[in-house]
Amino acid sequence: MRHDIRFLRRGHEVRLSSFSPTLTLLDYLRLQERAVGTKEGCAEGDCGACTVVVRRLVEGRVRYELRNSCIVLAGQADGCDVITVEDLANGELHPVQQAMVDSHGSQCGFCTPGFVMALFGLYHTPRETPLDRTAVNDWIAGNLCRCTGYRPIVDAALSSCVSPARDRFSDEDAAVALKLAAMTGDVFAGTPDRFFAAPASVESFAALYLDHPDAILVSGATDVGLWITKQLRDIPKIIWLGRAQGLAHVDEAADAVTFGAGVTHEDAAPHLARIDPDLGELMRRFASVQVRSIGTIGGNIANGSPIGDTPPALIALGATLALQRGGLLRELPLEDFFISYGKQDRVRGEFVRSVRVPKLKAGEYFRCYKISKRFDQDISAVMGAFRFTVKGPHVTSARIAFGGMAATPKRALNAEEKLAGADLRLSSDWQAAIDALAQDFSPIDDARGSAAYRRHVAGALLSKALTEIAGVPSGATRVTGIREVADAAG
Repeated sequence: MRHDIRFLRRGHEVRLSSFSPTLTLLDYLRLQERAVGTKEGCAEGDCGACTVVVRRLVEGRVRYELRNSCIVLAGQADGCDVITVEDLANGELHPVQQAMVDSHGSQCGFCTPGFVMALFGLYHTPRETPLDRTAVNDWIAGNLCRCTGYRPIVDAALSSCVSPARDRFSDEDAAVALKLAAMTGDVFAGTPDRFFAAPASVESFAALYLDHPDAILVSGATDVGLWITKQLRDIPKIIWLGRAQGLAHVDEAADAVTFGAGVTHEDAAPHLARIDPDLGELMRRFASVQVRSIGTIGGNIANGSPIGDTPPALIALGATLALQRGGLLRELPLEDFFISYGKQDRVRGEFVRSVRVPKLKAGEYFRCYKISKRFDQDISAVMGAFRFTVKGPHVTSARIAFGGMAATPKRALNAEEKLAGADLRLSSDWQAAIDALAQDFSPIDDARGSAAYRRHVAGALLSKALTEIAGVPSGATRVTGIREVADAAG
């Protein structure tokens, strides 16, 4: 047990023992270090002006990851090397900085440090396919600019990030890895009444949470961070799960993939895309690189949001949840975890350990769709997910789940019942199921859409899914923006 957090800054180890559990990384950098190149724009992880890069060890290798420092807690820097825009130039501009100058990628300049750091992260990210404009647009979706129109920023990326990284940072990676590897052990900084803790194992986390069941659990802080910056909540006890060995494991079997609760969205994405390309497209549109690199599968489930994107898709696939309290484990269907708004089937001291996601079998088809006002980095108005079992031209069974239609992610049980036996060749056979959605859901009016809009969209998405599946010949190859897969036709 150590009583401080430790991270690297400019080659030197920083140790903090007396700090507020809710201190953000941005406030540490700007107010304590006076490293003011990192900007606060939105204070909610949307605009990217506060973007920094952290180097951390993942399976013994150094990985460069983007962070929204405005909502990430300072304690979450433990075990990382924190790199800000001030650190890049060393006698001469870094290649991504020079490319921004050459491409005229900055006008008013407020967003520029965040874009530079996003491109610096891209510069250090290995790629399996050549970098193109679409890939760059996906990468910088978490950074907003109101001046340049983005074209010159994309040009800067395409001119500077196409070759393998070769700079003084890559030369330092081996030495940095040794320093980071020495930052081991459980962390408990503070007092029993007010602390920031970072357990190093699932076992120590389970024991600590039993002792402090009133503590707030944080994975990526992409939700809790807003409690701090927008609601100005004081949270006296925080347990961060990002260092708990065993929570970030992925077990891929022939029939299912099991994700530890600490698996990030970025790491989960390729596994989900192999289940179905629609899941890959969903994860491509999920938030931003900054959020996907630290937000977790377990966190998206455990916060119980009715508009979370992954729960409806995982419910439709028949996912099961493993919960742990102390040394005891129990399992339940994912849909049963959500009881009502803000309430889940989880007792004091119990936490989400893992989620098991079945793969599609022969004769099973999956579709999911995210409907939002913006394509990039927007919360869903309606999220629809569908798994159909088909024999010949008939639907023998269905699992239908929606987000944004109720106080929790929820299955459409009446619609599922009406769809059993429907002929895919006859759209008239589907209408009873579409009409039954009105029995399953009573959505509300809010800023993202009216109740009438949501009802209409839900029915349209069900019709869209059935139409697509009806038009897929047996054994055909389905092509999407993610990859090609052979449809599992029966």
